[in-house]
Amino acid sequence: MTVQQVYENITRDAVSIYSAEGFLEKLKSGRKLRIKMGADPSRPDLHLGHSVALRKLRMLQDLGHEIVFIIGDFTAMIGDPSGKSKTRVPLTFEQTRKNSLSYYEQVIKILDKDKTVIAYNSEWLSKMSFEDVLQLAGKYTLARIMERDDFSKRFRENAPIGLHEIFYPLMQGYDSVAINADIEIGGTDQTFNLLVGRELQRDYGQEAQEVITFPLLPGLDGVEKMSKSLDNYIGIDEAPEIMYEKCMKVPDHLLLTYFKLTTDLDESEYAELVEKDIRAAHFLYAEAIVKLYHGAEAVAAAAERYKNVASGGIPDELEAFDCKVGDRVIDALKVSGLAPSTSEARRLVTGGGIKLNGEQIKDPNLNFTETGEYTLSRGKNKFVKIIVK
Repeated sequence: MTVQQVYENITRDAVSIYSAEGFLEKLKSGRKLRIKMGADPSRPDLHLGHSVALRKLRMLQDLGHEIVFIIGDFTAMIGDPSGKSKTRVPLTFEQTRKNSLSYYEQVIKILDKDKTVIAYNSEWLSKMSFEDVLQLAGKYTLARIMERDDFSKRFRENAPIGLHEIFYPLMQGYDSVAINADIEIGGTDQTFNLLVGRELQRDYGQEAQEVITFPLLPGLDGVEKMSKSLDNYIGIDEAPEIMYEKCMKVPDHLLLTYFKLTTDLDESEYAELVEKDIRAAHFLYAEAIVKLYHGAEAVAAAAERYKNVASGGIPDELEAFDCKVGDRVIDALKVSGLAPSTSEARRLVTGGGIKLNGEQIKDPNLNFTETGEYTLSRGKNKFVKIIVK
């Protein structure tokens, strides 16, 4: 793609650009730009929601620019207060580093590893003296910080706001100063933090970065933004068959958005199909996503498994988990990951959402009385093998 084509593609899908003129001027400058994107390692798995911005970064990489992917291991010890109604439980430094280990492997599924710099903001934030921190704090006012909707809402409701939370936008903004970013890209929920970086750069004598924000991809529930914590996500590192199955669950009214923001397909390839045959459009979308992240060779097997399961069949290969005689089925649900907790497992069983060897069960106290292999399923598409010893 040419500079103009990349500019038009990004401005077409972006929610806001500060400023579009400056962005185009930098693209045409002939300089190798440093383009920043940050990630919170409190949850280490990237999903299609993250891919919206990452895919735009790849376009800029292909023009020859350098991407600096900043993992906020130091800021995660505070926890981003964006959109939060209460103070987040802080992580330890060791937890943030552990959670970030898989980031690189996932990021390079989209970005060019040879043009991507992975940086941790502890590299500069942990070295700041108290004098440095006070100088940073002096560059912003409390009134400006309180313009954030989440802070002002909590203040009106007399909900606690930790002083350390007020530093979060400054710390994230300082990341742009530390790497002297030309452009920063992120989701709309990060707009305030990104603009703080733009202002701090001016305060520290740097040219202000251009800020580009993209829409938050709605999750599979069709309501909330895509999030692992809400279990409404499609992970970019998930197995092909799981990815394919989840793609088939994209709400009909959001399928055009998913095609536009998360695939390489031209609108002419899917728009009419979405209008005329939504099921066929879902198959096209699932194939496009699996191909994008796992290669064309993975599509056929994933599609076959989905069609088999959708027609009432059981997959040939199931992940196996060990239990022992006397264990309850609800314990097996938790151990296998079909339920996140014992209470949720109990609810699923009493609600009729669980089958054991194809038979619906409703007794939450049912246990395994004999050794052997059992097929445990949740809904139509989630199966595991339980080996009772």
